[in-house]
Amino acid sequence: MDDTHSAPIDLATIVAGIYEEMKPRLGEGKVADYIPQLARVDPAQFGLAVVTIDGTVHSAGDAAVPFSIQSISKAFTLTLALGKHGESIWRRVGREPSGSAFNSIVQLEAEQGKPRNPFINAGAIAITDLILAGHTPKELIGEILRFLRYLANDDEIVIDRDVAQSEAATGFRNVALANFMRSFGKLDHPAEHVLGVYFHQCAIAMNCIQLARAGLFLANGGTSPLTGHSVVSRQRAKRINALMLTCGHYDGSGDFAYHVGLPGKSGVGGGILAVAPGKASIAVWSPGLNQNGNSLLGSLALEKLASRTGWSVFAG
Repeated sequence: MDDTHSAPIDLATIVAGIYEEMKPRLGEGKVADYIPQLARVDPAQFGLAVVTIDGTVHSAGDAAVPFSIQSISKAFTLTLALGKHGESIWRRVGREPSGSAFNSIVQLEAEQGKPRNPFINAGAIAITDLILAGHTPKELIGEILRFLRYLANDDEIVIDRDVAQSEAATGFRNVALANFMRSFGKLDHPAEHVLGVYFHQCAIAMNCIQLARAGLFLANGGTSPLTGHSVVSRQRAKRINALMLTCGHYDGSGDFAYHVGLPGKSGVGGGILAVAPGKASIAVWSPGLNQNGNSLLGSLALEKLASRTGWSVFAG
């Protein structure tokens, strides 16, 4: 059993130490060059923020530099979908790890257009379609942005229009996925409307501190300690965390659970949101990705953090 449970944790020293260890490795990994705007991001950056459930912030490196959250947005749109539609969303999307690349079309055909989980691209597109009900695309984009500002208690969060346009201009695989699901009758709205929202939600720009704050409700039983407001029920927060643990890192989810042992959601912008239930919300960012499309240094940093704090959900 990890002896850090009995000793007080010096988070400031741990966070600063991890940053110093990452510094010599800045620039490792490969940026997501298939999205032109992301290809322009300097890979030699690293930020880490840990926000405990009492609201205390410990950060290091480039933690105040905004980046494109990309697929991390899927955790928040899933939260919105559960709030609007409840458990009925599972008729449209599954809850199992995919084992395939995040933008794969292979499983989608075999399973008649029902995506394996809400965190692969097809699943997230299906979730966006569900929450589009009763809205224009522009209204829903505004609602998603307001939700993230509310969670982070920060009105400075914006959408990076250049990234959104870059994704729309090059997102041919996502266009194919959406139209494929539409052909199976699994999308209620025109594919271009759903994709318009999807590309904009992925282009939301946040820094590590903002992102960690936005995830605090998942670390605190569904209630934001920043505002005292209940975002979701304790049971629903637990279930979102479970999905993040099993499906949050595409076909690298098992490896992330093995090494880090925390619920997490990654994005190809190089960010990862991780949750230590009852303890803290953590955001890390480094643009260089590993072969699964997850932040290389970000994953290593989280492994070190989980080890030094004893926060892994599998700790004794």
